[in-house]
Amino acid sequence: MGRYFGTDGIRGKAGVTLTDETVYRIGKFVGHFYKDARIVIGMDTRISSKGFENDLCRGMSESGAKVYLLGYCSTPCLAFTTMNEKFSCGVMISASHNPYTDNGIKIFANDGFKINDEIEAKIEDYIDDPTGIEEKEGGEIIEYASAIATYQKWLLDRYQLDLKGMKILVDLCNGSNCYTAKEVLDSLGGKVSYINDQPDGININNNCGSTHLGMLMEAVRAGDYDMGFAFDGDADRVLFTDEDGEVVDGDKIMYLLSKYLKENGLLNKDTLVTTVMSNIGLYKALEKKGIVSDITPVGDKNVSDSMVRNGFVVGGEQSGHIIYSGDCYFGDGLKTALLVLKALNYYGLSLKEAVSEVKIYPQLLVNETVTDKKIVLDDKEIRNKIEEIAARLGDNGRILVRPSGTEPLIRVMVEAEDDETCHNCVYEVIDLIKARGYAA
Repeated sequence: MGRYFGTDGIRGKAGVTLTDETVYRIGKFVGHFYKDARIVIGMDTRISSKGFENDLCRGMSESGAKVYLLGYCSTPCLAFTTMNEKFSCGVMISASHNPYTDNGIKIFANDGFKINDEIEAKIEDYIDDPTGIEEKEGGEIIEYASAIATYQKWLLDRYQLDLKGMKILVDLCNGSNCYTAKEVLDSLGGKVSYINDQPDGININNNCGSTHLGMLMEAVRAGDYDMGFAFDGDADRVLFTDEDGEVVDGDKIMYLLSKYLKENGLLNKDTLVTTVMSNIGLYKALEKKGIVSDITPVGDKNVSDSMVRNGFVVGGEQSGHIIYSGDCYFGDGLKTALLVLKALNYYGLSLKEAVSEVKIYPQLLVNETVTDKKIVLDDKEIRNKIEEIAARLGDNGRILVRPSGTEPLIRVMVEAEDDETCHNCVYEVIDLIKARGYAA
C-alpha cells in the first residue's frame, strides 16, 4: 500500500482526510498523465460525491481532458464502460461499504483493471507536490448517463434467464444499484421486490446492504421469498440469504459457482482463487469436488492478479466480492447474482440445497482501532502470541491477524471447532494489543 492508496483506491473522511484539494489534484494529474485523455466518471449516492465529481472535473478539464459523466451508477458499470468504450481511464467516486461520512476514489484502466502501483505512486507524488503540470486548453465536460443502458443490455445479453415463478427480495443498500439494477432484474420474469432503494445522500450502508443483512434476513422470512440478496454501497459485492433467511456468504457462493463451472467444463485448472479470509469449511468442501484453491492476500486486486497471471476463471472474497473472468476481471455484484441464478436453474435446486455441502466452521472477526498498524504487527510479544495460538489450533482451526487496507484497524480473525475457542483466542490477542498500549 502507498501513502494514500490502500487495497481499494484512496479512501477517507470526506472533507477531512480526503479533501476537495486532494481530489482536484488527482483529477489534474490523471487528466495530464493520459495524453489527449477521454475520462469517464461515475459516483455512488453519498452526499459528498457530487462535490468530488466537480473537483475531478475541474482538475481534468484544466489538463485538457474530455470528461464524460455517468452520474450515479455502480462501480462495475463504470469499469465496464471504461473497458467497453476504451476510455483512457475511468474514475469511480465511492467508499464502497464505508459509512456516508467517508468517500473515496477508485481508478480503472481501459482494460477493466484498477491502475497499477506505478501510476498510483505517481498520483501520490503529485498530491504531495502539485507542480510541473501547466493548464491546457481543450477540456470538456459531457453528460453521459445514457451509457448505463449499454451496461444493462450487456448483462441481459450474457445472462439470459427466466425467473418465472421465483419470488426474490433485493436490498439495494440505498446505493449505486438503485440506478443500475432494477431495469435488469425487473426484466427477467420473476417477482422481484426491493428494500433500501431510496437514497438520500446519508442513508447509504446505514444498517442495510451486504454489511448489515439483518433487515433482509427478517424480510425474507416474513415474506415467504425464495431467496434474497444485498449489494454494498457501490455494488461490486453481493451477499445472499436462502429461503429461510439464513446468510449465504461469499465462500458458499464461490463453492456453488466453481462447482457449476467445473461441471460445465469452464473451471480452468480446476482452481478457485480465494483470499486468506475464506473459511476452512470451504476448502474441505472443494476437496470433495476435486477443486483446488489458490490463496491470495485480502483484496479483489490480489484475486484478479492471480486470475490473470495463472489463467484462473473464478475467485473472490468471503465478503461477496466475486470475479468471474468469462467476460471481465472486475467484481460485479449484479453479474454475480445473475450467475448464481443461472447455476440454480442448472441444478434445479433452491439456494439452501445448492450450498448445503459447505459446513462453515465457527469464525470470529474483531476489529481493534490502533494508533499504528505497523508497530502492532512488528511487536515481538504479539507475534509470539499469534504463533502460540496457531500451534494450539493445529489442523482444526486457524488465526489470522492483519491490518485493514483502508482504516486504522487491526483485524483479528479465528476459526475453530466451536464459538468459545474462537472467542478466547481472538481476545487473547485483542487484550494483549490493549495491554501493550496500542489501542487508539
